[in-house]
Amino acid sequence: MADMEAHSSGEEMEAIDAEESEGEEEEMDEEGGESKAFLPGEQMGDDEELVRDESAYHMYHQAQTGAPCLSFDILKDGLGENRLDYPHTCYLVSGTQAEKTHLNNVIVMKMSNLHKTMKDDDGESSDDEEEEEEEEEEKPELETSMIRHNGSVNRIRSTMINDRHIAATWSERGNVHIWDLRQHVMALEDSAALATLAKQDNTKPLFTFSGHQSEGYAVDWSPTVTGRLATGDCKKNIHLWNMKEGGEWHVDQRSYTAHEDSVEDIQWSPNENTVFASCSVDKTIRVWDCRAAPSKACMLTTTAHDSDVNVISWNGNEPFIVSGGDDGMLKVWDLRQFQKGQAVAKFKHHTAPITSVEWNQKDSTVFVASGADHQVTLWDLAVEKDDEMSLSEQGNSSQPDVPPQLLFIHQGQTDIKEVHWHGQIPGLIVSTAHDGFNIFKTISV
Repeated sequence: MADMEAHSSGEEMEAIDAEESEGEEEEMDEEGGESKAFLPGEQMGDDEELVRDESAYHMYHQAQTGAPCLSFDILKDGLGENRLDYPHTCYLVSGTQAEKTHLNNVIVMKMSNLHKTMKDDDGESSDDEEEEEEEEEEKPELETSMIRHNGSVNRIRSTMINDRHIAATWSERGNVHIWDLRQHVMALEDSAALATLAKQDNTKPLFTFSGHQSEGYAVDWSPTVTGRLATGDCKKNIHLWNMKEGGEWHVDQRSYTAHEDSVEDIQWSPNENTVFASCSVDKTIRVWDCRAAPSKACMLTTTAHDSDVNVISWNGNEPFIVSGGDDGMLKVWDLRQFQKGQAVAKFKHHTAPITSVEWNQKDSTVFVASGADHQVTLWDLAVEKDDEMSLSEQGNSSQPDVPPQLLFIHQGQTDIKEVHWHGQIPGLIVSTAHDGFNIFKTISV
């Protein structure tokens, strides 16, 4: 592993050593050195410690932003699709949750020189000096550009409009802002421009909507209609945005109000430009068609969880929605059977509220989830339990009791808030938590 070198337009970025972090997958006895797989919830001995199993990761890096970024999005770039060759480069936009309101920022980030960290066993030996030189060359780098934000960023989501990166932020102060990130993304490629922008920047929102009755978290850009946005607040109201000529937005003052409590997340249909789904503290998931008047637009409803429904993700290729709740449950819903109120799959592994879910863009049966139990989990619906293996496990109480669809458990972060796949780098995952970002690729996906 190597340090992540930070080059910042502000004072909040810090470099940290990936080797100093506690690991995720193995439990090691200090005396004998024997390692074994560790599952969350198991008891550890006084002489045992957690270390990350390096053989389970093709790549693993860390980054820290000072104030925690509890929401982020991955920016689409022009470096190509389906990138497999190392080192990788990725662009992110995130929002801080600083202790003091006036110290919050939107942070545009470039993570580069992300080398493979799994060591190839080529049988060749090298001296210490050569290894040090190689490690120095392979140090990942982090460049950032800051935009002052009024209040903590509850959630941030990005889109492309006329080749410009545009982001929407939910502020704790009850406003939704639209930002043009173009200048900041461009500055990440030039250290002189980055320094100048840091000194002279006075970026203001392109547009601000103050019509919500409270703060909120739910926000999503339509993937089929340029500039279309939906936002939901803690007072159960959803507002629809449409972009007008000239770059302004029209926000329908009539709110969608079928929910009975706070709207926690919104997802647009990947192929129907008037349809979106929402989830709520009222335990339901609802599907809307905005061609109808707001008071009549709720077309489908199901009581999805036994407590708050925190997050949803709409599959890009199949008619499935995955949801995560305060009950720690992950459920998969087939929209063709939605009104029956029966999930087609249920998974109970997490021991605390689910904080994020997202389908893999390339594999329609795979999704990732995160929870307040400090875990990121990878799942594959296509995996079925082997009958012969099931019989052999009945007499073996030492076998881990995990669903066969659970591919991987990633740990090492505290209070994980969001996790996203990189749409252009197969298998690359980014997660954010109170103690920073993890960027990794596992051997499982």
